[in-house]
Amino acid sequence: MNSISNIRAVTFDVGGTLITPWPSVGHVYSEMAEKFGIRIPPGVLNKRFSTAWKQRLEFNHSREAWRSIVQDTFSGLTDVPPGRLEFFDELYDRFGEPEVWKIFEDSLPAIDELLSRGVRLGIISNWDERLRPLLSRLKLAQYFDTIIISCEMGFSKPSPVLFAEASRKLGVIPKHILHVGDSPKHDGEGSESGGFQWRIIDRSPYTDKASTIPSLMKLAELI
Repeated sequence: MNSISNIRAVTFDVGGTLITPWPSVGHVYSEMAEKFGIRIPPGVLNKRFSTAWKQRLEFNHSREAWRSIVQDTFSGLTDVPPGRLEFFDELYDRFGEPEVWKIFEDSLPAIDELLSRGVRLGIISNWDERLRPLLSRLKLAQYFDTIIISCEMGFSKPSPVLFAEASRKLGVIPKHILHVGDSPKHDGEGSESGGFQWRIIDRSPYTDKASTIPSLMKLAELI
């Protein structure tokens, strides 16, 4: 892992990097299920969701892909098909609301520090059509010069296409851009293919790899 140098712009992943579901995916699923007369503890749904997510080697973030995740998460737990229109549509819309997301405590301070240094900022995220309005409602969109979303590009990270577009819109050549995300595959490999420098955010207490940082506040020390 090379040292960071000559950074003029920083791009961020969103989920797991800047924001996270709150209190958890399982809590939101459980809340919606209870509305339809289904009572399943959040912990059970978190485990089922994690399993369903890990089984997807590729995920295109389409509405139907999310419906499949929901169906697999609830499979065998209820006689009510969670993929049915009313249930799924309400759940899908719920994750577009700011109340079910938490901005990590280090996100805004790190963003403010980078902006104070004149660093240009962007987002490169695998997401769907809910992201732009969500970022606006969370009051995050205002900080970024460009927002690149997989559903709008027709490509997903780790494709270099998203990174090339971010570089073009930021007006900064790839080697002077640092990308930060939580996925070694999507963010690390994508950055490598796009010619970006990169670091993986890992807020666990055992982060010690050269390619990881334990807090976004560490970015100020790297640049």
